[in-house]
Amino acid sequence: MSAQAPAAAPVPLRLADTAAAVDLPPVLKAHGCWYPSADPTGDHVAYICDRAGVPQLWSGPAHGGTARILDADPDPVTEVSWSPDGRWIAYTSAPGGSEHTRVLVVRPDGTGRQVLAGAQPGASAHLGAWTRDGALLAVTVAEPGAAGAHSGGGHMPQDAGAGPGGSPLPTGWAERDPRDGQATFLDTPAPPTGGDGPPAGPGTGPPLLSPVPGRPAATPDGTPAAAVTGAGGRLAVYLVDPDGVQAPALLFSEPGAASLRACDIGADSRFVLLRRGPRGRREALLLDRVTGRITFRLAVADGDPWIGRLAPDSRTLWLRSDADREFAALLRARLDENGAMEALSVAAEREETALDLLTLPDHGRWALLAWNVHGASELESVGLPSSDGIDPVGPRHPSPLPHEVVTRMAPVARGGLFAALSGSLRRPGIWEVTGDYDPVRTAWTATDEDAAPPGPPPVRPEPLRSHARDGLKLGGWYYRARERAPGRPAPCVIHLHGGPEEQERPVFSPLYHEILGRGIDVFAPDVRGSSGWGRSFVDADLGPGRFAAIEDVADCAAHLVARGYADPLRLAVMGRSYGGYLTMASLVWHPELFRTGVAVCGMSDFATFFAGTEPWIAQSAAAKYGHPEHDVALLHALSPMSRIDRLRAPVLAVHGEHDTNVPPAESEQFVRAARDRGVPAELLTLRNEGHDFLRADNRRLYRRAAADWLQQHLVPDRTGW
Repeated sequence: MSAQAPAAAPVPLRLADTAAAVDLPPVLKAHGCWYPSADPTGDHVAYICDRAGVPQLWSGPAHGGTARILDADPDPVTEVSWSPDGRWIAYTSAPGGSEHTRVLVVRPDGTGRQVLAGAQPGASAHLGAWTRDGALLAVTVAEPGAAGAHSGGGHMPQDAGAGPGGSPLPTGWAERDPRDGQATFLDTPAPPTGGDGPPAGPGTGPPLLSPVPGRPAATPDGTPAAAVTGAGGRLAVYLVDPDGVQAPALLFSEPGAASLRACDIGADSRFVLLRRGPRGRREALLLDRVTGRITFRLAVADGDPWIGRLAPDSRTLWLRSDADREFAALLRARLDENGAMEALSVAAEREETALDLLTLPDHGRWALLAWNVHGASELESVGLPSSDGIDPVGPRHPSPLPHEVVTRMAPVARGGLFAALSGSLRRPGIWEVTGDYDPVRTAWTATDEDAAPPGPPPVRPEPLRSHARDGLKLGGWYYRARERAPGRPAPCVIHLHGGPEEQERPVFSPLYHEILGRGIDVFAPDVRGSSGWGRSFVDADLGPGRFAAIEDVADCAAHLVARGYADPLRLAVMGRSYGGYLTMASLVWHPELFRTGVAVCGMSDFATFFAGTEPWIAQSAAAKYGHPEHDVALLHALSPMSRIDRLRAPVLAVHGEHDTNVPPAESEQFVRAARDRGVPAELLTLRNEGHDFLRADNRRLYRRAAADWLQQHLVPDRTGW
């Protein structure tokens, strides 16, 4: 590994203040609010709201009053974090709806707006934790050359040749040396031959770092940060000063990383809690900035990236972890003065229920826990003992919820929290949970009546369990169209979520209700690989297990028919991201089962996918599906393009033009191959969108196009349905 100087630190970019000059946009009746972050007093809340048609940064008083927009640019906002000193609000946005996000800060009055990281062409940045005094913000930077180093714009050239899997590859990819393509980002550093530090605790992943004298930044293989090469790209965590007084400081860097985030910084700024690793193999690392060593590591659960926090004295680490467990729980790691683990224990757990969200205020006297009960949430506050004892947590204070799912929690130091809630009957909103733990809707959150679109009231789904052919129990939610004749089998679409580790949850879906309004039922299952049902269920689709996941879709369809819910002659399959892949796979594995399909941002050929995706996505994908060099035969067999000759059902593909997670070429080549074989196929490309569709006009276009397509093929004449 040749030495090279670290890439340039992020350079702040001052932007024009837009909030003061913009007129308040008209309130969309069916708007949503989510991702709250409170100021230190708890009197104001920053949050994301789409009342202007795109997710933007807003702020509102906690108890009545008028909300205001803080960034009027049309770039979708994805995360928000108010500084502990109250002087700045940090947030991420996605210019043009792309996957390359940037980190910004703005004053609470809407002035001083600047890009802290991710402004350079080709770079991407993600939000990390503030120091406890609010002076510095940790940001993760995917440096140019690592992020988005694709062969073209991700679209399939018209004259693309055939690749090893029988499908077109981006121009030039087949001629590259294999170690120069995107797959090289899957290479991981070789472990060092030795180390002189104490054991880092249980878990798997990078070895304990050797000391790096005089250099607090380090890498997982023990290499000094300055010696990291850019051969595979890297993710790096910096501490950045929004006031511009201190120069950015490099904390940690990892070549070929799948993910990296600074989740917490101790009260004296010595210890930094990091989350790293690919999906299914996430880890918590504790970095000692004085020695540059990793003193602790432990496997942690997928899902929410904010995995835990340090106690005020940095002698206890609270983690949401599923290490050696089926379901994530609250773990307590007692640390010595050097950050090494002295003891590890389970502080709070529930049988067959995963800890979904964990939030602690800076003072560390209590924690907020959101438990995932088969897709719905249960919220509670628990007292935390001091670090110098072994007392159990408690007492516990459960809180009733007006809607089914908690998506984010923002604690207030004086007590209570702001919770983002979403439910099956309304769009998301923010509630204040007061000292008596009774949620109260904030004044700028739409009422239940105004948070759903006009027309028939939303449908509340029913939980539905079934079994796969190998006996594995599957879960899901069934949405029944209104005004249907009792006992009559219905046209039905099976909608498959992404991830694959995501979980189908009972939250309001405008897409589902658009489809239901066309007289079509929706079944949204959790096939193997989904979260919420235990670690074994998540891992059941790894590698060759993917074939069983494809069969799960057919087994879900058979279950619906056997129960009399679905008409076997009017079945469709649909999904986004991994669900889009699974849709394509289901159409070619079970060509006679589905009358049509809608594949959204799905992978059609793993060879072209690995050639074009982001390097950190490739890292995680290799852990889930197979390595593009070592598992060529498996990936070819799993690719829908390898069985395209079996496609019979008409298909609609939908893709965001700026998607770099799953490049648009994946949909383009599937549609082209279908047309070449005489199968009706259409492609809808959404402008200014990436992997997630965030703009109201595009979301509306997408769901109407999908519902039109499904109605055309499942219920062309609704008379008597």
